[in-house]
Amino acid sequence: MDTLIVAVRVVLSLGVVLALLWYLQRRLSRGARAHGIANPVTVVGRQPIGQKASVVVVEVDGTRLVLGVTEQAVTVLHEKSVAAVSTSTLETAVAALGSPDASDAFARSLATAEADDAAPAPTPTRPAPLAGSILSPSTWRQTAALLRQGR
Repeated sequence: MDTLIVAVRVVLSLGVVLALLWYLQRRLSRGARAHGIANPVTVVGRQPIGQKASVVVVEVDGTRLVLGVTEQAVTVLHEKSVAAVSTSTLETAVAALGSPDASDAFARSLATAEADDAAPAPTPTRPAPLAGSILSPSTWRQTAALLRQGR
């Protein structure tokens, strides 16, 4: 009988803690929206160029940046104020690139990424539903292997 009472107390305590966390999360997120706090960085568009490279248009504080993104680096290809940008299409922004040295640096990064991709890519497999989760058996196997190495 004592174990039943202890179990009920534990479950009720856990419920109160979870309810408090849920309430605080709702209250804080609503407060951010009410005060007009917005994300200062907005991704306008993204165009993949290769397997591991893409061109991204990002808006930050009234300025649009065209970024070349690879696995190794992020390069600013072009920068323009929002008032001067007539359309928001990614193709127009990429066509407006004006800095040849930045585009050369991106081309070198892209060539490096393509050289890394020269090996045949493995066929994509559908990830396990718990992949990367604490509930995943592979996560526990990796943790056990790491702990065995430390001994």
